[in-house]
Amino acid sequence: MTTRRNAAPVIIKRKKIINEAGHHGGAWKVAYADFVTAMMAFFMLMWLLNATTEKQRKGIADYFSPTAPISRLSSGSDGMMMGESVFAADVLPRMGVGASSLHESTGDASGGGLEKADDTDEQTQAFQKVEDVLLGLGGETMLEDNWLRHVVTRITDEGLVLEFFDTPGEPLFSDGAEPTELTHQIAYAVREASRMLINEVAVEGHVAEVPIIRLVDPVWDWSSDRAFVFAQLLEDYGFSEDRIRRVTAYGDREPLVDNTMSERNNRLEVIFLRY
Repeated sequence: MTTRRNAAPVIIKRKKIINEAGHHGGAWKVAYADFVTAMMAFFMLMWLLNATTEKQRKGIADYFSPTAPISRLSSGSDGMMMGESVFAADVLPRMGVGASSLHESTGDASGGGLEKADDTDEQTQAFQKVEDVLLGLGGETMLEDNWLRHVVTRITDEGLVLEFFDTPGEPLFSDGAEPTELTHQIAYAVREASRMLINEVAVEGHVAEVPIIRLVDPVWDWSSDRAFVFAQLLEDYGFSEDRIRRVTAYGDREPLVDNTMSERNNRLEVIFLRY
């Protein structure tokens, strides 16, 4: 057989066919996912605005504030978003007659922080002991059984909070800021409990919203007068005036229940402040 050396080489071309109506890539999926996420965040925001109080919204805003220092301790004793802010009250401004100071952390990096933590733990244990004595958790109580339904206690970053509030038919004050016998007895019990601590005290007055039919809104006068009256009762029973750091009026701005006119919002908060 004769070999054909001069034959032209055979060239095979493979042509890639692209289907114009086929896959366009996944970029649209990413864009759609971003849109769905944004809509979910929007509806969550609308729900939070509708379902929370002014105090709760402030706590949420503080949580996401890059300038607010987060404390070592937190409290949520009153349920979801009903406890105190997760930030220490001593580092947040408080509105009213008085205001809390900004306290810098003491101690250096070599060990001061650990000493501060130890002090905090000791104070927390002391606060718990006072709670047990007031509420009778240890077997004896400074308060009568019928008074206990007026009291809620909690330990927060700010200190030991003793909350005293009205119950149906048993108010703490009458005629605006006239203390009842119950309030006198509570002030005496707080004075006796204060012997177990050396901490300074803050007194805060809160009242329920009143109907708008009133010509003059008395909530600020009532909350201020009640706070000052209770502070004076503490002094009358022997509490040192030097230990009262501030007396604050909040009016009806921090209700505890959705019904802003509920008597549950009429309350005094006595706070043994951390040092």
